[in-house]
Amino acid sequence: MPDKRPADATVTNPVIPGFHPDPSVCRVGDDYYLVCSSFEYFPGIPVFHSRDLVHWTRIGNALDRPGQLRLTGSPSSGGIYAPTLRHHDGRFWLIVTNVADGEGNMLFTATDPAGPWSDPVYLPGVEGIDPDLAWDEDGTCWVTVAGISQVRIDPYTGETFGPPRKLWSGTPGALAPEAPHLYRIGDHWYLLIAEGGTERGHGVSIARGPAPYGPFEPCPANPVLTHRSSDRPVQNTGHADLVQGPDGSWWMVLLGVRPRGGTPGWHVLGRETFLAPVTWVDGWPVVGEVSPDPAAPPWPLVPGPVEAGRDDFDLGELRPYWISVRDRPEELCTTEERAGCLTLRARGDGLDEPNVVFVGRRQQHLACRVRTRIDPAEGRGGLAVRLDEEHHYEIEVSQGEVRVLGRVGPLRTVVGSRPVPAGPVVLGVRVSGTPVRDARTGPDTLTFGVEEADGTFTALGALDGRYLSTEVAGGFTGRVIGMYAASGTVHFDWFDYEPLAP
Repeated sequence: MPDKRPADATVTNPVIPGFHPDPSVCRVGDDYYLVCSSFEYFPGIPVFHSRDLVHWTRIGNALDRPGQLRLTGSPSSGGIYAPTLRHHDGRFWLIVTNVADGEGNMLFTATDPAGPWSDPVYLPGVEGIDPDLAWDEDGTCWVTVAGISQVRIDPYTGETFGPPRKLWSGTPGALAPEAPHLYRIGDHWYLLIAEGGTERGHGVSIARGPAPYGPFEPCPANPVLTHRSSDRPVQNTGHADLVQGPDGSWWMVLLGVRPRGGTPGWHVLGRETFLAPVTWVDGWPVVGEVSPDPAAPPWPLVPGPVEAGRDDFDLGELRPYWISVRDRPEELCTTEERAGCLTLRARGDGLDEPNVVFVGRRQQHLACRVRTRIDPAEGRGGLAVRLDEEHHYEIEVSQGEVRVLGRVGPLRTVVGSRPVPAGPVVLGVRVSGTPVRDARTGPDTLTFGVEEADGTFTALGALDGRYLSTEVAGGFTGRVIGMYAASGTVHFDWFDYEPLAP
């Protein structure tokens, strides 16, 4: 059937918006699978499926059992770093670093990427983050890590053979050579890395050699991708992985950010997954433009199911897009206690605590409206926008009062409040772009309030979004919007996430 798209058709980049960094992709037949870092959130490592590299559907989380993922004691922006996903010998392989104490590098396998995934095979002899997994022609398995060094392993037992071997480490003097990926393409082995740090200096460089262990010669055009020192709308481009499209052409998935506001520019959604075309010239990859609206690829597009914005909590378990901070004990979070409700029981004292009982989803749009209907009963809880324990805004209700609170570093304040009748109440937050007035203008404004019985929205406080950005808070994550319990038991009847025009 002929493609009826106009010749100038475009698609939307990022292809996976919101806090989805460090993408790794593999192709199996006509199907593509992709994973991302998840840091301190549980369940860990979201898994996506696509048929066209443009439309991605979340099919699960690889690490969804406490026996697979221990994050207790992990700081925010600790936990799960930079997985690599590969398919070899009829099986999916996933290697990742858990930087929580005593965990280190781990290897998981599955016959179906939607799960279940195995318990971890620990790799105590593999030191370093961002592990890559590759097999050579005789079946030898190699792990390459940030630094850049490499060691041979038995992927079934985790045993290592010999000391780590230093490989090529990128541009001399460049910061943080990391995110290595090895590929056999044509007559060469290619070593793709990120360098320059994951901030504005981020970039992608590549080298090639005759074997997976080198020796490697660098591409004369390195870095093959960077947006440093530019005014392009996508910044921090790096941490890439290569894959072939349905027509045999080459493509790159990578992370990037979309800064907004004045100077220095604040990105609030975290590092997102972008797609870029790749051509080959003289045996080296040439990366095309990473833009918000690139030309559509030349093959038919295959949109998948759209993730619902509203959840009425009518299933026996939470949908895979819901994430919690470090763990999610069943006795503290359930959809089975009250029909059609999510019930949360508090542990700790709210969002300032590392063990907060919180269920949220990634903010994936530059502008959005989020609402939830909460019955606080005898407890205290509400709706929060979280970056970490020291950077979060929330609207909460207890004992007939609604309050809007802001936590920025050591400061915590009540922004607004009002009485409400006993019983359920609809809480909301609207995230909207802020017109740039001068160099100090922040990226967006978060307006918190209460929805009245007639559907009108009463705002109780508006807060500058820059303080919930990586440029202010530091770290590697992005905003997560969700529900929490700060004391007692609270019930949520529904949650609604609605994208708005930016």
